[in-house]
Amino acid sequence: MRITDLLDKRSINLNGNVISKEDTLDAMVDLMAASGKITDVTSYRKAVYAREEEGTTGIGEGIAIPHGRCSAVQAPGLAAMVVRNGVDFDSLDSEPVSLIFLIAAPNTRDNVHLDVLSKLSILLMEETFADNLRKARTVDEFLEIIDRAESKRSDKIDKKETYSYNQGIKILAVTACPTGIAHTYMAAESIEKKAKERGCSIKVETRGSGGAKNVLTDREIELADIIIVAADTKVPMARFHGKKVIECQVSDGISKADKLIDKAILGDAPIYNAKGGNEDSSSISSGSTAHTIYKHLMNGVSHMLPFVVGGGILIAIAFLIDGVLVDMSSLSVEARSNFGTITPYAAFFKQIGVAAFGFMLPILAGFIAMSIADRPGLALGFVGGAIAAAGSSGFLGALVAGFLAGYTVVLLRQLFDHLPDSLDGLKPVLLYPLIGMLIVGTIMIFVVEPPVGALNTLMNQALTNMSGSSKIVLGLILGGMMSVDLGGPVNKAAYVFGTASIAAGNYDIMAAVMVGGMVPPTAVALATLLFKNKFTKEERKSGPTNFIMGMAFISEGAIPFAAVDPLRVLPSCIIGSAVAGALSMAFDCTLMAPHGGIFVFPVVGNALLYLLALAIGTVIAAVMMGVIKKKVVE
Repeated sequence: MRITDLLDKRSINLNGNVISKEDTLDAMVDLMAASGKITDVTSYRKAVYAREEEGTTGIGEGIAIPHGRCSAVQAPGLAAMVVRNGVDFDSLDSEPVSLIFLIAAPNTRDNVHLDVLSKLSILLMEETFADNLRKARTVDEFLEIIDRAESKRSDKIDKKETYSYNQGIKILAVTACPTGIAHTYMAAESIEKKAKERGCSIKVETRGSGGAKNVLTDREIELADIIIVAADTKVPMARFHGKKVIECQVSDGISKADKLIDKAILGDAPIYNAKGGNEDSSSISSGSTAHTIYKHLMNGVSHMLPFVVGGGILIAIAFLIDGVLVDMSSLSVEARSNFGTITPYAAFFKQIGVAAFGFMLPILAGFIAMSIADRPGLALGFVGGAIAAAGSSGFLGALVAGFLAGYTVVLLRQLFDHLPDSLDGLKPVLLYPLIGMLIVGTIMIFVVEPPVGALNTLMNQALTNMSGSSKIVLGLILGGMMSVDLGGPVNKAAYVFGTASIAAGNYDIMAAVMVGGMVPPTAVALATLLFKNKFTKEERKSGPTNFIMGMAFISEGAIPFAAVDPLRVLPSCIIGSAVAGALSMAFDCTLMAPHGGIFVFPVVGNALLYLLALAIGTVIAAVMMGVIKKKVVE
């Protein structure tokens, strides 16, 4: 099968007239549909857009290769368009795109078309080839240029020499991207091209949708001077133990191949240590320490998220049941404190939800540690997270516990590396957990918890002393405190002060506290809808569920977002919550229930103004978040 076999003349437009990326994608899908290979255009369009949300397919140099794979594709196909003046496609090099190829891939096990598509990706790396396509005057000439270039390359491949051991620096490389259709092969071609320009030996393993191709052998790895791993997905790394390895993103393999080869020639790379050399490992390459920390955080957050969402919604159902079935105004103060468990049905749902929430912080810490140190870090992280949950440090303590546990295992590996090989089996099941838990537990109990507990005490004392201050200032402070650590000691201090105020008959304080706690999740949910390019695909999916948590006064729903980007998310939430708390006080809103969110609005004094305070605080926090957060590049 050749590239031209996938192109239909009806799916080629040499004079595209588009004004935006969305306009371009829609036009390309329509071109593909004209070939008759798509049975459901809407489904295919969704697949193309879904792939684009994972990361731009504008690869630079004026080229974009969007693609979609779904059951609506009857047979593999290509569509092509030339945009003479270029169009903004959010490309890796931020330059306009003038040549676009759209790929249609069926959901079948037959991946023969992927080889053909990889050929196209490789051909596009040749500047003259892409320029000739842009200059083509007719569709027939366009197809002839592709056919001629493919034939020429096939002749080169037939005469291509195998990996040589007597030519310059010996370089091996691995390229991989999440979808494994275009970027994988383009990075491979770019690295190979730049290596040959500098007289280096080169062999590149590609790990695409069709599986691993041109796999590196043990002998080749042994003789190699250096290895480049350009990947945005996991690749086997244990085989590179003891070798110099350059790790980077797959986009760097395409656009910065010359710099990678320069580093390889200079030997500018660390020795890769596969965790003692006796454990299989894999790595998602990163370009910086910040990206590595982000990867570890995301591993913890992604595993924690189901517990937050599932448990939070179950608790919200409990509040809803009590809110519908119970007349709050007829209950005593003590009875109101049990809101969410007053009726048996509500108690049933809340029991399950609270149990799920109980796992949240240990899961967060455990999987951060696992990302850093593999399975030996998991147990240590669970223990550290459990200590944070039981103590006063909250989710911030769990973050510390996760990184502490992970790097404790890394340290122990180095310390135990000189032990006899006969003890290797005891390390992960005895030495790491025993000594590691002792270290992590000691630091958490004696180093992390005390200062946070002291901070909690100080906050309570400060709040008590401020009871005679201006109501609006007090509402501003209490509302802001609810967002400082989202369920941690500062949040708890404000909440305890609010519940204590109910017993004293100061219902306006509890109202300010609750509206402040409702803002963070609702603001996050709104921000993910208004500023899609500031959040990852997973964050956009989970974001709207925070409307439910916010309405139920479950501040913890914002924790996954705050954990990933605390310097931008937390200040936004604090300001929005502070404004909402201050407005609640200014509007003389009151609340007799210590929990429940929107489900206890029937017992809120000045309920409409209270809702207005919540809306204003939410909008302020969401807009601020959207403005100061950086654009996400996936």
